[in-house]
Amino acid sequence: MPDFVPPELHSLADTVEIAPGVAINRLGLGTYRAEAGPDVEGEVRYGLSIGYRTIDTAALYANERNVGRIIRESGLARDDVFVTTKLWNTDQGYDSALAAFDASVERLGFDYVDLYLVHWPIPAKTRDTWRALEEIHASGRARAIGVCNFLEHHLEDLLSFANVPPALDQFEHHPRLQQPALVEFCRRQGIAVQAWAPIMRGRVLLIPEIVQIAQAHDKTPAQVTIRWILQDGVVTVPKSIHERRIAENADVFDFELSGQEMAIIESLDRGERMGPDPDRYG
Repeated sequence: MPDFVPPELHSLADTVEIAPGVAINRLGLGTYRAEAGPDVEGEVRYGLSIGYRTIDTAALYANERNVGRIIRESGLARDDVFVTTKLWNTDQGYDSALAAFDASVERLGFDYVDLYLVHWPIPAKTRDTWRALEEIHASGRARAIGVCNFLEHHLEDLLSFANVPPALDQFEHHPRLQQPALVEFCRRQGIAVQAWAPIMRGRVLLIPEIVQIAQAHDKTPAQVTIRWILQDGVVTVPKSIHERRIAENADVFDFELSGQEMAIIESLDRGERMGPDPDRYG
């Protein structure tokens, strides 16, 4: 595998190809725990207005209908916005996954999604679930398919029978849980890495080393953390319903972390999860 080359970072328009002809924005907008109604609608409306072009939702979030409506009302062409949604655990399996996908695109009000993800690994159902996703992909109604929260052994099992490999693995990734072996495995396999909970739901504000780096750049700890993730070639979808923070999270393209600063943040890994352990959940 070629040596890792840090990406060039310019703006919210930056993308990376995750499958042939399918490019996702390196920095997108997450909607986890953004309640259906004014909260998520305001978040997506404002995010689109300042240049976000990747929106991440899921059946679990119960806000697909709102997300889709705001995108349709934005005046943007459908192919100007990259839309991700996810298959929930109770819908895994072949027939149930097909039905769940139909329900998601109906709620979104679209003919297709750009990326459809399996939300958590359920090993006993992975083969049947992935067969359904491959069928959806072949139909053109999901331009790319992938997974969330799959660890190396989950990916190894999936790759042993997949006709279409996962384009992306979205998993918990932040300064206190970096999972470098999993990141490296994905890179070797050509699987894009996307971070959820990148700013630890605000707790990066409590990490002295990140606070110090932020002060040196006249930035916030959240901005430094997002910049670290992007500079490391990982894509991410931080979430906020507050306009000031949505804009703040996007203001990470006018500074660069030094190699020493990157190394300091890499040294902060403690293996600390904020979410469930994928081997014990789902």
